[in-house]
Amino acid sequence: MTSFDNAESGPATRNAARGVVATEFIETIKLALPIALTQLGQIAMMTTDLALIGRLGDQAVAAASLAHTVFFVAFVIGMGLVSAVAPLAAQALGARQPRLVRRALRVGLWAALLICVPMIMLPLFGEQILLMLGQSPENARLAQRYLLGLAPGMAPALCFMAIRNFMGAVNRPEPGLWITLAAIPANGLLGYALIHGHWGLPKLELLGAGVATTTVNFGMCAAALWFTYAQRPFKKFHVLGRFWKIDWPLMKKLVVIGAPIAVSFLLEYGLFSAAGLLMGLISTTALAAHQIALQIAAILFMVPFGIGMAATVRVGQAFGRGELSAVRRAGFVAIVLGIVFMTVMTLAVIVVRFDLALLFFGDGPQSFAAASLAATLMLIGATFFVADGIQTVAAGALRGLSDTRIPLLLAAISYWAIGFTAACAFAFWLNFGAVGVWIGLSIGTGLYAILLVLRFRSLTYRLRAIA
Repeated sequence: MTSFDNAESGPATRNAARGVVATEFIETIKLALPIALTQLGQIAMMTTDLALIGRLGDQAVAAASLAHTVFFVAFVIGMGLVSAVAPLAAQALGARQPRLVRRALRVGLWAALLICVPMIMLPLFGEQILLMLGQSPENARLAQRYLLGLAPGMAPALCFMAIRNFMGAVNRPEPGLWITLAAIPANGLLGYALIHGHWGLPKLELLGAGVATTTVNFGMCAAALWFTYAQRPFKKFHVLGRFWKIDWPLMKKLVVIGAPIAVSFLLEYGLFSAAGLLMGLISTTALAAHQIALQIAAILFMVPFGIGMAATVRVGQAFGRGELSAVRRAGFVAIVLGIVFMTVMTLAVIVVRFDLALLFFGDGPQSFAAASLAATLMLIGATFFVADGIQTVAAGALRGLSDTRIPLLLAAISYWAIGFTAACAFAFWLNFGAVGVWIGLSIGTGLYAILLVLRFRSLTYRLRAIA
């Protein structure tokens, strides 16, 4: 080859590489966007529920919040377990093993049903649990009525999540979005009727809100099953074929991957619950400001969550094909997308933080104080918002490699050993108050994000060396 040939091949190679990276960006966005919108739809459903319950009075809202706390402890465990469907199915698709794709969803559905047997005990005994935690008898009683309505909906909700993970793994997440968009008005109308007793239906108040959510969950699960059974490209996998036969070896693999994810979710959920308790020790204003800032964070979190699920699929498919360069590219492209989105949105939140906080509060000096503190927490939490997005995407990329146990260890160290300890130290020992709690959250989340990115980098280099 002449020097001229070398000169020509250099730019051509670089252009080809840029084209591959650009394609990866496009494919990741196409996959992530419907997933993120579906998650936002889920938040819209919860917001609708709270708005309808709010008409019953402050005590009903407080009871509903307590009920959600109990319910989501159980639900998060199941959600983490069925999350393993995505890497299993994506790796199988990449390896061109359609039967294994089908089996991945089948064991995911069985896992959703089986985990509900012990997990449903938490909402069924919610009143006793809340009383043991020191809640008032009346709030605990009202929360139990809501939980009795919610509890039967756990199984179909987890099955829907398993199917959503399967749909994403085969690059068709859109039906999950369509079903969720249809469910939002259905949930609102049915909730309104059952809470207040309209259109010939009984007035069930909080119980009615739970029954409405459960009914909609069954409908969403049925619609998702119909899509997988009857619509392309899902029907070619024959996902309901021989459903009665549980694939125990693959179930074991799903549990090995999914159990650490479930515990990681619990550690994260527990950290923010504990942070709320710390805020309660500081003041009511601090607690209110914290909840508002955290709600903003939860909304921003939905897009990186979608990117993280897309990363699981893209990395898993590349890993299944044995293309290690594509594994690294898919992971780091997703991480860059998460960084860019969260940086832009965080800057936007910082600019309008005070006006944003005021949307959640009424008039008066106390409301103004809470809004001011919430705005301050959003400013302090700028690093937290970005780091939370990075860790979500990086964790998704690692799940694509079925790497979940080491991230669990890193979560325990970062969130609790470092983050929670720092939150206590800054809040109480250094007298930073509410701001100190958020400094601690930022430190823990930032450390977790860095460690996960380094873990993905190290793991992919190691895989390349082995290959």
